[in-house]
Amino acid sequence: MKAKKYTEEQIIAVLKEGEAGARFADLSRKYGMSDATYYNWKAKYAGMTASDLRRLKALDNQTLKELLLKNF
Repeated sequence: MKAKKYTEEQIIAVLKEGEAGARFADLSRKYGMSDATYYNWKAKYAGMTASDLRRLKALDNQTLKELLLKNF
């Protein structure tokens, strides 16, 4: 499996540039991504901020820890 090229924070920054009015052609050339990648990112991370992402990761980690501590 190929390693990720961009972190979630970088993805959010790219999407914010797009929301600010940057043309998609310029974004794709600058960051080397396809239109499918951009729209997948947009579907997954639209409207999120970096703090929202950190909170979501913390919540996911807490949930996983609770599941691992349960006795089945």
